[in-house]
Amino acid sequence: QPVLPYDESAPLQGRHPYDVSKSCADLIAHTYAVSYGLPVAITRCGNFYGGGDLNWNRIVPGTIRSVLRNQAPVIRSDGTFVRDYFYVEDGAAAYMLTAERVVSDPGLRGRAFNFSNEIQITVLDLVERILKRMGTTLQPDVRNEAVHEIKHQYLSAERARRDLGWRPLFTLDEGLDRTVTWYKEFLAFESQIPAFATSNS
Repeated sequence: QPVLPYDESAPLQGRHPYDVSKSCADLIAHTYAVSYGLPVAITRCGNFYGGGDLNWNRIVPGTIRSVLRNQAPVIRSDGTFVRDYFYVEDGAAAYMLTAERVVSDPGLRGRAFNFSNEIQITVLDLVERILKRMGTTLQPDVRNEAVHEIKHQYLSAERARRDLGWRPLFTLDEGLDRTVTWYKEFLAFESQIPAFATSNS
């Protein structure tokens, strides 16, 4: 969308398969609320990060794993792309609150709610925050290879704050601290699992 931040009134204009699947899911959810009166709401969140994400191509887990391996973390873009990053435990709490409110207040059914800490940060700034809290002197490998990426996007969570009484539970730095701790423990445990060779006999 040309106007930032995105709010819930922005038209659904997915053009690529992943985008279109999101647009379709929103419309289908709205249909079940309007047509059948089901307690359904639509949630749209900033870029999730946090423990449990094992997609190492994503910037947060990939950066942390690279540092733990003493490797320079890779940034596929030029590092200037701006996003809002949303801690996964905040996401879980937001989903629970939305479910409770939609059940108790039929007027909320079928509505969309954005969830975001509403902090704009570049990819490079995010990586540097992770590097700082991990106490490393490694520098990111900025490759500027990304294509078809939106340069600047972030959400307004004003409606969720106003209509649901929602607030994030964690700051970005608190979420990153908890995330780094999770990956350190997970990867330390993973490295202790013996690799069993299979035998043909």
